[in-house]
Amino acid sequence: MATYKTLQAKPAPLGAKGPIKWIRENLFPSITSSILTILSLMLIMYTLPPLLDWMIFDATWSGTKEEITKDGARWIFIYEKFNQFIYGFYPEDSYWRPNLILVLFVASIIGFKKIANIKIKAAIVLLFPIISFILIYGGFGLEVVPTTKWGGLLLTIVVAAVGIVVSFPIGILFALGRQSKMPIIKTISVMYIEFIRGVPLITLLFMSSVILPLFFPEGITFDKLLRALIGITLFQAAYIAEVVRGGLQAIPKGQYEAADSIGLSYWQAMGMVILPQALKISIPNIVGSFVALFKDTTLVLIIGLFDVLAMVTLTTTDPNWLGFETEGYVFITMLYWIICFSMSKYAQSVENRFNTEH
Repeated sequence: MATYKTLQAKPAPLGAKGPIKWIRENLFPSITSSILTILSLMLIMYTLPPLLDWMIFDATWSGTKEEITKDGARWIFIYEKFNQFIYGFYPEDSYWRPNLILVLFVASIIGFKKIANIKIKAAIVLLFPIISFILIYGGFGLEVVPTTKWGGLLLTIVVAAVGIVVSFPIGILFALGRQSKMPIIKTISVMYIEFIRGVPLITLLFMSSVILPLFFPEGITFDKLLRALIGITLFQAAYIAEVVRGGLQAIPKGQYEAADSIGLSYWQAMGMVILPQALKISIPNIVGSFVALFKDTTLVLIIGLFDVLAMVTLTTTDPNWLGFETEGYVFITMLYWIICFSMSKYAQSVENRFNTEH
């Protein structure tokens, strides 16, 4: 009976309180909150109606440039240039190749959640980049598409994905090196991390594009995209190293002692005890670094690579579509927000799945 009363005494769900009570408790609990709520509502009422008019109600969604009669957004520009924004200069008859990579990526994400076999997961992680490269670049019976034709969102995702995937293990190694008791390893790690973090990404891109080829024998040329990937990977690895080092420092000393007490070697202790906990703690900061990297890919324009933002600038110089910059930049803003928000939400779901505190 006591248990039944205890269950009956549990607080009612938020919706059961009634809308008026919820508004009073959450929007007007104090004078300060009431003032902020009123100011926020006034700001929304002032900005939202004209924004909706421009984006939706007064917008031009179809037709030709000559048929534009409304004062709102002219989304026909996005429709006309959509393929360039997404694929850049990639051959139109080969669009199915990056599209297939997207389908495989979604299938891999779903499979990762449902497949329990660690060997199958490892096979997916190893095979997906290889298959993706063959599909997008060519070979094995497919027409070769040089990287000079890659552009738009396709190039942005390639640069960000390679930077994220390759920099992550490198960053972990440098984080472990910075905490190493071996003076040479620690010194090298500290010097690398502090140097890279003290130099802007734009400088590293210039160095990788202009200076890096000077270190190779005469006659050996490096693809421009490959140089950019090297610079971005080195840059991101330093920040990942600091994020992971913060997670390592948050692990109690008792975990290290427990690993030593059962006879684990250094790499066994790190792989099975310390690093899993450190990475779980560092998930929010790691994702923050990945989101920042995705947005920083716009800097590849300075070395002649046309990412999605550069494609907007390029298409607005078309004599037939002058004056459509606003629609292009709004479209890219929404595109970046959707991708970055999706990354954050997926990371949040991963964090909740590995949360052992509840």
